[in-house]
Amino acid sequence: MKHLLTTLLVSLGLTASAQSIKGAWKALAQNNSTVMLIIADNYLMSSSYNPLNRYFDRTEGGPFTMSGNQMTYTPEFNTTDTAAIGVPIVYTIERKDSVLTLRGKEAWVYTIVDDAQNVPMAGTWHITERANDQGGMSKIHQTGTRKTLKILSGTRFQWAAIDPAVKGFYGTGGGTYDVKDGKYTERIQFFSRDNNRVGANLSFNWDLKDGRWDHSGKSSAGAPIHEVWEKVDSK
Repeated sequence: MKHLLTTLLVSLGLTASAQSIKGAWKALAQNNSTVMLIIADNYLMSSSYNPLNRYFDRTEGGPFTMSGNQMTYTPEFNTTDTAAIGVPIVYTIERKDSVLTLRGKEAWVYTIVDDAQNVPMAGTWHITERANDQGGMSKIHQTGTRKTLKILSGTRFQWAAIDPAVKGFYGTGGGTYDVKDGKYTERIQFFSRDNNRVGANLSFNWDLKDGRWDHSGKSSAGAPIHEVWEKVDSK
């Protein structure tokens, strides 16, 4: 993502430390739901939800490329418009301090939540290993097009289970997170499959080494989990 951000920043005459688009951004939808946009590496996810009434509205996401101040975004999932999946959308990007504007067929104006600077966990991750019934680790998602991704800014996260080839969407969730004293803790603000899990705090054992995120504890359903996540190639 660094070379993409460099292209953008040079074209706008901005400094990387102050004007990167990487991070989490917040807007308000017409139905008064919170819209959270997370931009990390060459991938973004956007979700609309209301944590107070545990309402999940919609989500979409996919990879993007930059050319000057033009972003070309290609959705890999979209819960309200599957016809949009795989169809590139071009936005003009404008960043002014804490305000980010995306102009396409319609304009979205976001305010900054965090800029994800110098945050090792910030990025797009995909799950590559999971504990098996014998207590060992098994490779997953090594073939085919189904995948589970998790995108993190400095304070926000969202995961999505998808299969872009068949326009499949199998669930998403997100909220805030922090890492402290060897523990990774998530606070769920939306969950597409079960809104009763909104408000839960989940703490996991955490280790990050050589680009591998080792993640173990209990899921929001109370089941034991042990997973390995790796960052998606950002070339």
